[in-house]
Amino acid sequence: MTSLWWIVPVAYLLGSIPFGLLIVKAGGGGDIRAQGSGNIGAANVARNAGKLAGIFTLLLDAFKGYAAVWLASHFSHGGARWMIAAAVAAILGHVFPVWLKFHGGKGVATGLGVFLPIAPMAVGGAAVMWILIVAFWGYSSLGSIVSAAVLPLLVYFLYAPGHEPPLAVTLGTVFIALVVLAKHRSNLERLMRGEENRLKLR
Repeated sequence: MTSLWWIVPVAYLLGSIPFGLLIVKAGGGGDIRAQGSGNIGAANVARNAGKLAGIFTLLLDAFKGYAAVWLASHFSHGGARWMIAAAVAAILGHVFPVWLKFHGGKGVATGLGVFLPIAPMAVGGAAVMWILIVAFWGYSSLGSIVSAAVLPLLVYFLYAPGHEPPLAVTLGTVFIALVVLAKHRSNLERLMRGEENRLKLR
């Protein structure tokens, strides 16, 4: 198992690919970091470069997280510890990408991707919660904050029917949730002041 150490740096590098930045630049939209909130994630891309660009960013950010954990699962034969290690590494790669001087996104879409191979039912629950919150209140950040906050509970109860997740998965999930919540601190402050930008689904 020690020969699988390469999984962690590979997962980090996959997570660090700044798809939002690349998509907007490829479309002639300039540097997304200088627009709107300055974030490279799907919500800021959608607001400033169009919904199609935002959708592609969401899908690719989720895919890179999924790919990192899928690789870990494939080579470790479903080893939960390697899978959650890859998940944490991919999130850290997205949030602190070496290519952008460690200033990246907030980890929501990539978090969706990394947990799909680990606890798909929990991802479904978090996604439904995000959609409902955005549909009723219009705040993507609020949906992300609430979904991240409840994700550890969703993973714990929905990991597998009748089975609690391994301790490594529980601890890794809590760590990822804390990272995502910490990256949304400024959003929470704007929400409390009533200054947060809304995301229109229609």
